[in-house]
Amino acid sequence: MSDPTIQTFCCHHTGNKEDLAIRIMDEFNTESYNIVCLVSSSIGILGSIYQIFPRRIPSFFQRLHSLSSTRGRHIIIWLAVADLFASLGVLVRSSLWLQYKNIMPMPNDDVSVLFCSIISAWTQYFYTATWFWTLFYAIDIWHSIKGQDSHPVLYHSLAWGIPAVTTSIGLSILYIPNARCHNIKSVSTAILRILPNYCATYLPIAIVMVVNPVIYLLASKNIEMAVALPLAQFTSKERRVVDTLRLKFFLINAVFYICWLPNLVNGILVWTMWFNMPVKVIIIIWYIMAFLNPMQALLNALVYRRWAPIESKFSPTLVNLQKDFSFHDEQSPLLGSEPPRLPMSPIPPAINNYATL
Repeated sequence: MSDPTIQTFCCHHTGNKEDLAIRIMDEFNTESYNIVCLVSSSIGILGSIYQIFPRRIPSFFQRLHSLSSTRGRHIIIWLAVADLFASLGVLVRSSLWLQYKNIMPMPNDDVSVLFCSIISAWTQYFYTATWFWTLFYAIDIWHSIKGQDSHPVLYHSLAWGIPAVTTSIGLSILYIPNARCHNIKSVSTAILRILPNYCATYLPIAIVMVVNPVIYLLASKNIEMAVALPLAQFTSKERRVVDTLRLKFFLINAVFYICWLPNLVNGILVWTMWFNMPVKVIIIIWYIMAFLNPMQALLNALVYRRWAPIESKFSPTLVNLQKDFSFHDEQSPLLGSEPPRLPMSPIPPAINNYATL
């Protein structure tokens, strides 16, 4: 899981029983928590691998697939790669915590502090990358509908560069120079020392939660035109295509909210009720995050996958029309539908052929 509260446990603790972190550890069953992390991260790894490695396409779809773009597939693969490495970080951390039975390093245990901080940075970095790839997938869908080119180099620069900056700044302020972030007496010191790491973690999540639904809502309003233009008609078949895509957009947003909303709730509770917050409440939220955060990879594999039964209703028509018009690539966005019969500038290859429900 990716949570700044857990990351503060990498700091040297003072042993002061008044420290909330110490009180939480007294009631926290670390063994069961790490078992949950192991199970969820293992499932996340399997989901990521399923996304990354190519799968055989039924012969019925080979003609259509040969015409399709790798635009959406490219983004989905890198989203899965980031999920894979993040889940590996959770797996390694929870495995070692299970073996050594101690989450919080002892006061003079510099080796544990170093390991904990490195694995926390690893996990934080790759989960932040997944959030930006999720955002860029939505942005690229919008570009596809508008007939605009994709920008893979820009996506890679931002999706890997911004997490490096935010993770480095947030964790450096937290751990440098002496990794002592427990039992801070001053509110101003807590804000300067701990809050930047919370902002580096939760601002990207909040941005995706706000921006992605807006993008998909705007995209949904333009889908009817994109689907109806090729044949200049809007029958029940086109309506099913539109409804399917809207359902897909909803599921993408729902998966992200399910996996990461508990983290935002945890952050809000920590900063509004830290001194009065029931310990059991925060522990329950941690278990929810431990289960849901790594499960993002599996749920993504479900919402981004190809749904052959639905495609089969449209594929023969799509293939025949592609042949009739002798276009070298798919022309209408998202579903790889037929080229428009009306004179208009070519629309870039579809992002969503790989990911159509």
